[in-house]
Amino acid sequence: MSTTLPPAPKGTLLHHRTYDVEAYKADDGRLILRGSLHDQKPPGIYFDDDPEPLSVHLMVVELTLAFPALEIEKVDVLMDVTPHRGCSTIEQRYQQLVGLSIARGFSRKVKDLFGGPSGCTHIGALLQAMAPVAIQSMWSMRAVDETPVALTPEEQDEQRRRAMAFNADTCHIWARDGEQMARIEAGDELEPPVWAVERLEKLGRPADEWFKTGG
Repeated sequence: MSTTLPPAPKGTLLHHRTYDVEAYKADDGRLILRGSLHDQKPPGIYFDDDPEPLSVHLMVVELTLAFPALEIEKVDVLMDVTPHRGCSTIEQRYQQLVGLSIARGFSRKVKDLFGGPSGCTHIGALLQAMAPVAIQSMWSMRAVDETPVALTPEEQDEQRRRAMAFNADTCHIWARDGEQMARIEAGDELEPPVWAVERLEKLGRPADEWFKTGG
């Protein structure tokens, strides 16, 4: 599997947007998501002889989530670089996120609460980028658990089904009537992710070691 991007297209760079999202397991067992959106213009595109990139948006959102419910308990929004002085007056409105689940229906709820003149389009885009990271972090939260609770086979199966349910209908692979979900419903073991197999091969270890991580 290649992780090298193709060369950049030929031409003049006009704009560079980056999303950066990190997930942390807090000491109290909660899940913390920290995301940033950064828009930059290349050096000199607006002002001659300007040697540095020009930041036009820089926004940070931090969400504290209950785990495994993924319900938002705390919200911090910082609009650090904005084009207008009044942009940051919308920050407090995002406290309406408290109490929502970031799992199912979150994208629609964000659009309903903060779409159009009710919010900031860039914060909305950042929240949409952050939500999938919470789902991606569920197995990781369990993998780093230093004191895992011993579960019966039945409890393990139910936990696995509940975790996988978050993925239902999120893409073509996870279509509710597709092969992947059918295997879960039948209690079959899913294949390890391609990236896990390739990394274990590189380490000279068997692919089934993936299942020891709780995956």
